[in-house]
Amino acid sequence: MVDPTSELGEDVDESTAPECATCGTKIVQSPTHRVVTEVEDDRIRHHHFCSDDCRNAWNAD
Repeated sequence: MVDPTSELGEDVDESTAPECATCGTKIVQSPTHRVVTEVEDDRIRHHHFCSDDCRNAWNAD
């Protein structure tokens, strides 16, 4: 897993890239990569999205 605060695209290949929480696409060198962070049961969770459309679809659920 890639550090969500790092620049995505530097030293990231498909084997270490995060997956979009909505569509499951590997996010490699994506200029539209978005991350939503939340606290659930005293744990921090990062949700990665390949586009604003996927992020909006996840918010709709």
